[in-house]
Amino acid sequence: MAQHDPIVMAKQIATIDHMSGGRFVLGMGYGWNAQEAADHGVDFSARRARARENVLCMQALWEHDEASFEGTWVTLRPSYSWPKPVQRPRVRTLIGGGAGPMLFAAVAEYADGWMPIGGAGLAASLPELRRAFEGAGRDPRTLHVVPSEPCPPRASSSTTPLSVSPEVVLRVPSGTDDEMRRDLDNYARFLTPP
Repeated sequence: MAQHDPIVMAKQIATIDHMSGGRFVLGMGYGWNAQEAADHGVDFSARRARARENVLCMQALWEHDEASFEGTWVTLRPSYSWPKPVQRPRVRTLIGGGAGPMLFAAVAEYADGWMPIGGAGLAASLPELRRAFEGAGRDPRTLHVVPSEPCPPRASSSTTPLSVSPEVVLRVPSGTDDEMRRDLDNYARFLTPP
């Protein structure tokens, strides 16, 4: 998120949300690759703060007819941006990353949920995330937790169900057609028929 222009991105996201009838979900992260950040003119040590400002600026553009924002990296004089997203006051925003107080404080401040990578340790982390949400004056029942990229269970693995969201972002590892179909079939075992 720190590597994008917030004014352009806000317009792109609002347009997609508008055209899709309010179905856009912004999944964002801070980045892990210092060289990539440097190639985009972003000081790696400031990427979280810069990403935060970019998101807050975008949210101002989505929420207000005439928006402005003043930060360290982003300055927006009173401006108009249309269309507005269907979702109000902003599009649903999820932050991906490892569990911890810094990430959970960011989710509670300016996002709607968390995308844990892989889902390991999810059960132990949820109470801390809910406390951060409550501490920010937000209702933890509105929190979205969407596990991202859990590896598909193999036939020999056992799993304990953990219900956190009706959504998950699946990862299908590379392989032959037969291997990938087997992985998709393993996922299908966990789907609940409508």
